[in-house]
Amino acid sequence: MIVYSANKTRFIEDVLTNDIENIVLKNVKKKLNRGVGIAEIRSWASSLGFMDRILQDTTISDDCGIAIEYQIPQTGKRIDFIISGQNENNNDAVILVELKQWSTANLTTKDSIVETYVSGRIGEHTHPSYQAWSYATLLQGFNEVVYTENISLHPCAYLHNYVEDDVIRNEFYADYINKAPLFLKSDALKLRDFIRKHVRYGDRSNILYRIENGKIRPSKLLADSITGMIRGNQEFVMIDDQKVVYENAISLAKRANEDSKQVLIVEGGPGTGKSVVAINLLVALTQLGLLAQYVSKNAAPRAVYEAKLTGSLRPTEIRNLFRGSGGFIEAKQNEYDVLIVDEAHRLNKQSGLYGNLGENQIKELIQAAKFCVFFIDEDQRVTLKDIGRKEEIEAWAYKIGASVTEMDLSSQFRCNGSDGYLAWLDNMLQIRETVNEDIHDIDYDFRVVSSPVELRNIIGEKNKSANRARMVAGYCWKWKSKKHKDAYDIEFPEYDFRMKWNLYEDGSTWIISPDSVNEIGCIHTCQGLEVDYIGVIVGKDLVVRNGQIITDASKRDSFDKSVRGYKKLLKEDPANAKRALDLIIKNTYRTLMTRGMKGCYVYFVDRETEEYFRKYLNN
Repeated sequence: MIVYSANKTRFIEDVLTNDIENIVLKNVKKKLNRGVGIAEIRSWASSLGFMDRILQDTTISDDCGIAIEYQIPQTGKRIDFIISGQNENNNDAVILVELKQWSTANLTTKDSIVETYVSGRIGEHTHPSYQAWSYATLLQGFNEVVYTENISLHPCAYLHNYVEDDVIRNEFYADYINKAPLFLKSDALKLRDFIRKHVRYGDRSNILYRIENGKIRPSKLLADSITGMIRGNQEFVMIDDQKVVYENAISLAKRANEDSKQVLIVEGGPGTGKSVVAINLLVALTQLGLLAQYVSKNAAPRAVYEAKLTGSLRPTEIRNLFRGSGGFIEAKQNEYDVLIVDEAHRLNKQSGLYGNLGENQIKELIQAAKFCVFFIDEDQRVTLKDIGRKEEIEAWAYKIGASVTEMDLSSQFRCNGSDGYLAWLDNMLQIRETVNEDIHDIDYDFRVVSSPVELRNIIGEKNKSANRARMVAGYCWKWKSKKHKDAYDIEFPEYDFRMKWNLYEDGSTWIISPDSVNEIGCIHTCQGLEVDYIGVIVGKDLVVRNGQIITDASKRDSFDKSVRGYKKLLKEDPANAKRALDLIIKNTYRTLMTRGMKGCYVYFVDRETEEYFRKYLNN
């Protein structure tokens, strides 16, 4: 989506009004349904004025296209400034300009990372040339028009306040500067030449319109790309905070030893790329000769990755890469160089079938490795046994004598890159109050459906193109088909609807099994994984009464391990037990309703709950 588009003449006129920042702001509110901070508004006023001066050249065509703040499909990332037209051979060409207010930076030893002052503090950020190149790569990867119609992309970065020094153009960053040239305060004429070189004529083929309205290419799923990643292929380009986290993890892994144990805690919500960074780290650290393993409490992600790798690696090689979190009870101290713990919020205190082995999984993991990375989202704790909290990890790290580093991931790649949808969902489920009371103009397909039949039909239709649509439900129905194959589990006689829980034979690989679209999955077979479209049945464990979300663990099936032992807890400590159960049920549906990269469709068993969601959809 393009926030602002015009030709060069109109852009220059808008800048001349001395109100270009408010013109852009108005379009942001209209098209993205959001506001921005005062710092970003000021940056538009400054940077767009500099671009106006660059374009004040008669040899740059008046009818070349200008776009400001183009949101890259399926992400929350925006390209600052775009110039479109034809090159000297009359082929379509686009220049992507990353604009920065920076005036100083410090060199680091981490690939593509610089240290500079942003948002009131010094921090690590990707080099502007890396950022421009990575955004261009994303655009080409996601936009069908750019990919198929031979539109050439020319990324660059313009730091109009930055005076030449020995940092920002240091040889260390040369590879990325070669991919996306860097222009500083004194380089205005060079940037003008760069534009003239690649956009000789005006936009005579509506390039910006075609890009904005172009078909979105199918998104990559991590599970489908893991074979290439293990082989060392760059299947995903890490951007911004993903790249910063990745490079810091590499640096900490190289530094860690028996006398200087390191722990890195990475917090990130659904779709921020935790698993992508984790798998990339596994590959890179293994290639460095370090003994590294990917660890998860959830069996489903491990089973899916192992299934995808079968035939490409020997079984022993696969087993040496992936492991459950309960497998370190008898591990020797510092036996591993690195343990990469994904979905760390799902860690349990003890291990084993009956939860009676070992002392504490967090303790055992930190003891077993010189360096541990914990990827965590506390809002995805979905059982009473989940102990994966940042404070718990910190406490064990300090007790064992490890140094702790904390980082965040915020780049959004799920739910079509919509932070607005996630905030709206948190507000609707009353997990936390946000200002997001509706999802108008959010580029994510969320629908409330009237019947389970309608839900099944939508998912069946969406699944036809790529086998990437599934149905899931809260654990409110008995698993009768586990013992009686002909029995059905989830039934709604009034709709002549009946389906079974996920295929017992497929177990944790349910989400990728060819016939699983005909079955209904649960939190245990989809957490940590993703599809294009998810259909969710919300049971009676979560209802709305008089505008308030009410949760009830007694409506869960009695064999649901997520809340096992809750009756005893309610007797021993009613207040804390109720709070814990409320959060578990809300987190479960939040997790289920964020598995879809492109869309989520929901059927509510309870009518008042359905009406509550419909009300806010129709505001």
